[in-house]
Amino acid sequence: MKCLLTGNEAIARGAWEAGVHYASAYPGTPSTEILENITKYKEIYSEWAPNEKVALESAIGAAFAGGRAIASMKHVGLNVAADPLFTSAYTGVNGGLIVISADDPGLHSSQDEQDNRYYARAAKIGMLEPSDSQEAKDFVKVALELSQLLDMPIMMRLTTRICHSKSVVQLGEGRTEVPIVPYVKKDKFNPIPAISKQLHSKVEKNLRKLEEYANTTPLNTVIWGSKKVGIVSAGAAYQYAREVYGDNASYLKLGLTFPLPIKKIREFAAQVEHLIVVEELEPIMETEIRAAGIPCTGKDKIPNEGELNPDILRKALLGEVHESIEYDASVVANRPPVMCAGCPHRGFFLELHKLKNTVFVSDIGCYGLAPKDIAICMGGGFSVAHGAQKVFNMEGSGKRCVGMMGDSTFFHSGMTSMLEAVYNRSNVLLVVLDNRITGMTGHQQNPGSGFTLSEDPTNITNIEDVARALGVKHIKTINPLKLDEVKSALAWGMDFEEPAVLITRWPCVLKKLSQADQEEFGDYKSVNVVDPDKCIGCKACVRTGCPALEYHPDTKKVVIDHAQCVGCDICTQVCPKNAISREVK
Repeated sequence: MKCLLTGNEAIARGAWEAGVHYASAYPGTPSTEILENITKYKEIYSEWAPNEKVALESAIGAAFAGGRAIASMKHVGLNVAADPLFTSAYTGVNGGLIVISADDPGLHSSQDEQDNRYYARAAKIGMLEPSDSQEAKDFVKVALELSQLLDMPIMMRLTTRICHSKSVVQLGEGRTEVPIVPYVKKDKFNPIPAISKQLHSKVEKNLRKLEEYANTTPLNTVIWGSKKVGIVSAGAAYQYAREVYGDNASYLKLGLTFPLPIKKIREFAAQVEHLIVVEELEPIMETEIRAAGIPCTGKDKIPNEGELNPDILRKALLGEVHESIEYDASVVANRPPVMCAGCPHRGFFLELHKLKNTVFVSDIGCYGLAPKDIAICMGGGFSVAHGAQKVFNMEGSGKRCVGMMGDSTFFHSGMTSMLEAVYNRSNVLLVVLDNRITGMTGHQQNPGSGFTLSEDPTNITNIEDVARALGVKHIKTINPLKLDEVKSALAWGMDFEEPAVLITRWPCVLKKLSQADQEEFGDYKSVNVVDPDKCIGCKACVRTGCPALEYHPDTKKVVIDHAQCVGCDICTQVCPKNAISREVK
């Protein structure tokens, strides 16, 4: 049977067909849907992990126990998981282990566009790169077989375009039930220095075996066309090159991209007049090919910033501009990201930005839209604020720092970040914006939500209890939609010379409320209306940034879009004329 699948959906199908036993991940675009689709296959045990490091560690444990395991994450997530990744290259596996890195060229939803192909080289593990959904599915089985054959984890590198684009996939006949390999106690699972010295030699030998395989495997295949131009490429970049050149070039299409099949590349280069390496972001393959003494063209023409597409390649390599519809870009309205109407963060941010002589340190998530001065990475909201506060204290400027992060980020890596501030007695205000779910990536469960990936009820980790256990003495939980309560809480939190924790607790406006949510927060949604006789057109409500509010220049009045409004009442609290009220049902 054939189906139209995204790359993420195809990987999930491939995991099921290949007999995977265990899958773990932390949600992060563009990788999130891999695990969300794996959970549909009940033969695979799947779970959300608090962060990418523990996702990979648990997958390593599953592989040591003899199962076939997968850990998936976005590219910056692999930074978090790098510690176990490098060591697992030494220990090897017992069952099979795939580590999936979903890179984000073009920064569609990320803070950087790092090229994680470097990780395979640094960790010295094999790497596969599918170029469409069919290969995404098929490569899962190949990766697991290689992992068990060579006793090493195998990395699969995807990109946003492969993850989210759909193509036709020929499904397998069913699931291959792979028996769990019996666990036998081995020294390699305990990599102390004396053992690791021996394991390093094994890693180098396995890489040489894998390079021999790379030169003969059909994963790396030649597609002959005109021999005037030969293109070495992989992943989505191959599809772009094929669209530009068609049959006017020959292609060495790589599926196994580390170790590179240098022998095969040399043979291919000898049969074409001009060799071009087409790859997204860094000149990784090009550098290795040049180092092997093979002349080629690459990043001297192709940009190493942003996501590639056929138009970019056509212009860079052929000097041609594809015909397109002309339009006046100056008349296109900019659409910056904005918090949803009724977002529980809006009221808190409104009061926060009124603080003077204060530096706001945010984190990665919806609260990235906060009135912030600094943001670095997941979990950094507290520790960065702590470090900055220490220096502000030294200089005597009186500046204060407020660190912010969401509930899922707090469980991801914010707890140790909070501990840093508590242990070192920092006079910072640490704010956990608890919207009761993992918001920006699509409402995945987390340790504070009360449900697992499979929607089974589970233990709830209480943020107040965690903060108290970490040694925080001053903790307050508030409703962020009540502006007076927010203002009072901020003044309270800034009045201490040691860490204070403020928790804003209200569900994401898009969240499907659980029974516990309904009992705690009630049926609060409604709509607000503007009394045109009272409205003076001051735009105080519009300045809250709520997209449900519209100012009409012709009438000099504000109206509310009832399709978006949920009656959060922020606008009613800022209106100086009491012109906004809840609609009477």
